[in-house]
Amino acid sequence: MKNLAKWLTLALVVLTTPARAALDIVITEGVDAARPIAIVPFVWQGQGPAPASISDVVTSDLARSGAFKSLDVRALPQTTISSVSGFAAQNWTNVDAEAVVVGSVKPYGADQYLVSFELIDLVKAQNLISKGPVNNNELLLESRETVINASQFRQYGHRISDIVYEKLTGIRGAFLTRIAYVVVKQGQKAPYHLMIADYDGYNEQMLLRSPEPLMSPTWSPDGRRLAYVSFENRKAEIFVQDIYSQTRTMVSSFNGINGAPSFSPDGKKLAITLSKDGQPEIYVVDIATKSSQRITDHYAIDTEPSWFPDGKSILFTSERGGRPQLYRVNLDTNKVSRMTFEGEWNLGGSITPDGRSMIFVNRTNGKFHIARMDLATRFMQVLSSTQLDESPSVAPNGTMVIYGTTHQGKQVLAAVSVDGRFKARLPVGQGEVKSPAWSPFL
Repeated sequence: MKNLAKWLTLALVVLTTPARAALDIVITEGVDAARPIAIVPFVWQGQGPAPASISDVVTSDLARSGAFKSLDVRALPQTTISSVSGFAAQNWTNVDAEAVVVGSVKPYGADQYLVSFELIDLVKAQNLISKGPVNNNELLLESRETVINASQFRQYGHRISDIVYEKLTGIRGAFLTRIAYVVVKQGQKAPYHLMIADYDGYNEQMLLRSPEPLMSPTWSPDGRRLAYVSFENRKAEIFVQDIYSQTRTMVSSFNGINGAPSFSPDGKKLAITLSKDGQPEIYVVDIATKSSQRITDHYAIDTEPSWFPDGKSILFTSERGGRPQLYRVNLDTNKVSRMTFEGEWNLGGSITPDGRSMIFVNRTNGKFHIARMDLATRFMQVLSSTQLDESPSVAPNGTMVIYGTTHQGKQVLAAVSVDGRFKARLPVGQGEVKSPAWSPFL
């Protein structure tokens, strides 16, 4: 029972991490294997200093994806070109990169700017140059221009990153996404803050401040709402809050545990953990009507529900086999099947957006790490190598996982690619942070 109590605490109370407005993402592994790309500083075509540097945003985004590394600008043969028309292929023959991003920014009226960018196929250029004169128009992989205002530079930089990433990898970019988390600032009258920010920590916004704990934020499929657990009324309750209007609705306030909310794929229901009938079990609650349906019925603890992408099954953690493991329940038949067998414990699972893999916390030899299991082959791979890893949340394109860990005695956030190759740490400043949750595509 001692281990069970410890596990239940881990399942219902999540990590704490220091926080500040912008997360400082430090890449720790995987740079050498990243694909080289050249990003030329966007040319400012106005008077005075440029209002912002979009190319810096693109450079940071692509590096943080783990897929690309930008070449040193000082080593590029051309640093002032703004379009493919000025691209001199013969100057780039010895540059080890697969593509070049160029662009320009110019005034377009009051507080408006015309941003243009082009993606140039450098591999093709290097192949063609050996055969004679190059038609630069044949080198274009993508070309866009958009009018933005001064407050949209970072946002449009993320948009460019999304386009470049998808064009070169075939996978949709996830740079125009957000993260939710809880910040705890001890010593304040209301120390618990429910926060959201851009995926890289910028544009931080507080949704709620409470004198009592807040935990387990999770995004709705449309990215407009957050469900979370609040103890502000001195008991566990589940709320759904609109992040734009700030309006919120209490969904569950039964006696005992109300925890671990997870939106259904259609956004109309929540899978939650309730103990109102005795042991913690999995329930599905209709958000509009508040009606609930019990899904599991077992003497063991069932918790941490998460939906399969097709909405027909729910993944959950249970100790019905003696130790915490991951199980799947079919909502049509109520048939329960065990999903994990390797290691001592497996918990906190979720299915990747493509439905092919499962991301979860694995404990082996007393160490907690983030792991991935291929659902077809059942092959399990440990992804992280940090300490006491927990609370994994998968990016909407399925390429990265954000999670909680410890570093130099402090709890921090970290990220790892789903192949385990790329790793990054997100150290933060004042306060503590817990429960990272990655948004859907926005």
